[in-house]
Formats: sequence, structure tokens, C-alpha cells
Amino acid sequence: MTSIQPERLNQIRRARGLGRPRLAKLSGLTERQIARLEGAVPARDTCTEDTVLRLASALQVRPEALTSSTPITSEDFLVVPQARCCSRC
Repeated sequence: MTSIQPERLNQIRRARGLGRPRLAKLSGLTERQIARLEGAVPARDTCTEDTVLRLASALQVRPEALTSSTPITSEDFLVVPQARCCSRC
């Protein structure tokens, strides 16, 4: 289990210009799950590694940008290449 920093998720989401509905669609999570992770809805403090990877991919940041307690830098906003699948899969 991993812990996402709620304020970091919110800050990065807003910096990317995404609302919760759009992030939910891009990540495959629900709006309620995102609200819970951002601290708007009471929740557990941990989430799965898969959830972190989904959000990081949708936000185009390194997973550490969501989980680390170090200050956010411009490097955290570098576009992370997403895994692509060939059309024949």
C-alpha cells in the first residue's frame, strides 16, 4: 500500500488544468475516489500502487511526484512516456 499526498494530487491536477471528472475519465477511477484521495472526502490514508500509477499516467508525472513529501519541482511536470500497445493486441 502507498500513500498519496492529498495536497500534491490536488496541486498537480489543477496545474494540468484538469477537473475531477476529466481526471477520473483519464485514470479509470471515479470522481469520488479522486475526491477521497485529495482529502475532500474522509478516507483511508493508503491506496494501491496501481492507483498511483494510473493517476501518474493520467497526470503525466512520475509516481514519486504524488507520493513524495519533497517539494514539487519542474522535473515533476516533465511528460512521462506512456506505454503504448500495438493495434494488433
